[in-house]
Amino acid sequence: MNDAGLVLGVIAIVGALIAIVQVQAVRRKLDVIPTDGNVVELLQQLTVTSSANAEAVTQLDQRISVLEGRLPYAVSYIGVVAYDAFGNIAGNQSRSVALLNQRGDGLIISLLVARDETVFFTKQVTAGKGTESLSPEELAAVDRALGR
Repeated sequence: MNDAGLVLGVIAIVGALIAIVQVQAVRRKLDVIPTDGNVVELLQQLTVTSSANAEAVTQLDQRISVLEGRLPYAVSYIGVVAYDAFGNIAGNQSRSVALLNQRGDGLIISLLVARDETVFFTKQVTAGKGTESLSPEELAAVDRALGR
């Protein structure tokens, strides 16, 4: 008889725990209901909010599409080479900078530094190659930009 009482006690405790979990689940669901009990107004607010969110997502989709269309033309790769352009200046003061998009199109900006003057010029790059002949430093800048 003692064993039967123990078994009944364990069953009662397990049943009580199950009931507590179920009551907590019901309370969580009831917490969503507004304190004034106006469920219809809450649903209307949710509908308005949902519509506003859907409109915002549609606008974001349009903006993302525009940006994705422009991305291949944006500067994506940059390569910089420092060097001595003239024998009378040391310290790698001259620079060639390649600014290229995903297609390898863009330009090279070269800045040649001498004691008395600085020369600045650009050259066009198409598909990773100069439209004019490129100096070894400019070629190195293109190669760095494209990871070659």
